[in-house]
Order: sequence, then structure tokens, then C-alpha cells
Amino acid sequence: MKQQNNTPLFERFAAKVTKVTGKPIAFILALLVIIGWAVTGPIFKYSDTWQLVINTGTTIITFLMVFVIQQSQNKDTTAIQLKLNELIAASQNASNRLIDVEDLSAAELETLKKFYIELSELSKKEKDIHQTHSVDEAKIQHANKLK
Repeated sequence: MKQQNNTPLFERFAAKVTKVTGKPIAFILALLVIIGWAVTGPIFKYSDTWQLVINTGTTIITFLMVFVIQQSQNKDTTAIQLKLNELIAASQNASNRLIDVEDLSAAELETLKKFYIELSELSKKEKDIHQTHSVDEAKIQHANKLK
């Protein structure tokens, strides 16, 4: 299923870097670098240059890692959204309004949230806790019960 050959270079690089840096050995190596730097403090008399080395090194690494991690996170988020879209599309009782919901504005998402809060309130009135509906079905069924 994976097509490494067609994957852009930066995407492959980001995937490898995030896998490697997410392992305990990466943390241990970073810790050893910090310990090594701290141990050399007396040798360099805690000079400005000694401090600048760690500050510059960590700043550069952090700056670059932000982009690498963001690229990997964007890819993972898109994959999760596609999987959720497939589940929504495949489920007969799910509302297709939620497909690509991530593209809505914050105000539109807040409106949808209010519908689901309302659905939750309606479901609390149901005697069967396993009963589930779309927002529209829940409103109709609840209205019918009140008649």
C-alpha cells in the first residue's frame, strides 16, 4: 500500500526524523549532550561562548524540528480525517453533513456543536441508552413523543 517511490523527499525525511526522534534513545542522546555541555562549563569558565554553543544549537534544532513535526502531523491529521470520512460515508445512520467538517469555519463548527449538545440532551430523555439518531431524526422522534 505504501508508495515510497512517489513520496516527496521532504515527506520521507520528516517521517524518518519523527520516528527516530520519538524513540527513547534520542532523548538519552540529547540528555548526554546537555550533561557533556554542563561538565565542560568549568573547563571553559562558564564563558559567554560556552553558553552560546548550547543556546544556538538547541535553538536551531528546535526551529527545524517545528517544520518536520508539523509536516508529519499534517499528514497524520489528513489520514485520520479521511478514515473518519469513510466511516461516516459507510454508516447508514451517520449524518453526511460531518464529512469534511474540518473545512468549516469556527462559527459553523460551534453551530454543529450546539446541535450535538441538543442531541445529547434528547438522548438523555430516551429510556433505551443504546438508541442513537441523527440530529434531525432525534428532533422528529422527540417531537412525536411529545404529541
